[in-house]
Order: sequence, then structure tokens, then C-alpha cells
Amino acid sequence: VLELMTINFSLVAMDQIVNNAAKIHYMFDGQFRVPLVIRTPAGWGQLAATHSQSFEAWYASLPGLIVVMPATPADAKGLLKTAIRSDNPVMFIEHARLYGLKGEVPAGEFTLPFGVAEVKRPGRDLTLVSYSRMLHESLRAAEELAGHGIEVEVVDLRTLRPLDLQPVLDSVRKTHRALVVEEDWLSCGMGAEIAARISHDAFDDLDAPVERLAQLEVPMPYAKNLEALTLPSPAQIVSTVQQMLA
Repeated sequence: VLELMTINFSLVAMDQIVNNAAKIHYMFDGQFRVPLVIRTPAGWGQLAATHSQSFEAWYASLPGLIVVMPATPADAKGLLKTAIRSDNPVMFIEHARLYGLKGEVPAGEFTLPFGVAEVKRPGRDLTLVSYSRMLHESLRAAEELAGHGIEVEVVDLRTLRPLDLQPVLDSVRKTHRALVVEEDWLSCGMGAEIAARISHDAFDDLDAPVERLAQLEVPMPYAKNLEALTLPSPAQIVSTVQQMLA
């Protein structure tokens, strides 16, 4: 288990992560194991453009690499335990703004399997798909929307590779609308992949196009007020959902 100060520094180890860790098992016909866990914080926190990035979509595009992004203390414990026991390389990405989050954690030995998404809030009107810190923004938005009589279902992906979209598709077939909320940039991000798969696998169940909310496509500003403007907020999520249901 190794720890990088931030995911931004993983750029100087891309060759080792991409061409060695992710491929050795395949290149040597399974004769070698790669029991490696790379723990690293991502996200923002007034750290400016070069230290406030989210590269999960880059790593999730790599066959041979497991990518985990938990949003709750319990999920973090269960998935980290599983990662440590895995014989495959795991990119364990922790949002820097969630380190102070408190929550119930099962005592004793507790593991969670990779590739199992979870419905964090049931609903009937629209499916909200998210992960990591944006899950909490989505849940806040869902709470506000409930006050307006709108019940959205919130799905937490938890792991991005392997990616479990079955709970998402099951939800979309019930709600007929989907919004993906992420902290990465909009272009070529996880949201684009998820939207494409929903559109392909549940096209006949959709009453509207799949929508996405993501970070504005600019380098992250240092000023706190400008930083906040680049990221999806509960208010933005609420407004987007209301427009989708109008």
C-alpha cells in the first residue's frame, strides 16, 4: 500500500501505473500478481490549478486497473479492506474534502466487493447518478427537491472500474430520466461514459435525454469564490432536475 500526497503527483508515475502495474498480470499470462494499492486524495480545496484535479476517468479507462472512489466512511473501510486483499492493482481515490466526514462504520472485519453500486436514496421521478463528494451534493439536492414534491433516486457508483450500471439501469427503467453529477470535467469524463451506456442500454425507457453536470472546463481557480463557481452545487442540481421534469 502506498500513498500519494495528491492524485496530481500520480502524473510523474504514469508509466509505472499504466504500462507496468496495469499490464504485468496480462503480459505474463497471469504468472505474476500485482497486489498494489495506491491511496491518493483528489478534488479541490483552495489548492489552485495544479493540485485540484480529478483524474479518475483517465485511470478508469485502463483495463487491468481497479478504480475506487468511496463517498462514506463505511464504504471507504469496506472497499479499502477489499483492495488490500486483492491481487490486482487498485487506484483508491479519496476526495480531500471528505476526510472530515463522520458516519457509522461496521466494527470488526468488514469488506465490500468491487463493482457493486448502491442506491443511497430511493425515488420515483428521476435517477441521480454520482460518486465521491458529488454524492453528498446530490443527496442534499434530493432533500430539497423532496420539499417540492419531487422524489429522485440517488445511486452511488462507489467503484468506477469495474463499473456496475445495473442499479442505474433498473432505476432509469422506473424513473425514465437520468442526471449524472461528477466533479471531473464534462468532456470525456465518467459522466459521458455513463450517459452513453444508459442511452444505449435503456434507450426505450428514457422520456428525455440523459443530462450531465460537471466541473467547468477551466483550470481550477485559487480564489475561493471562483473555485465554487466551477463546481456543481446542490442549487444547480435542483435547477437541472426541475428543468428536466418541466
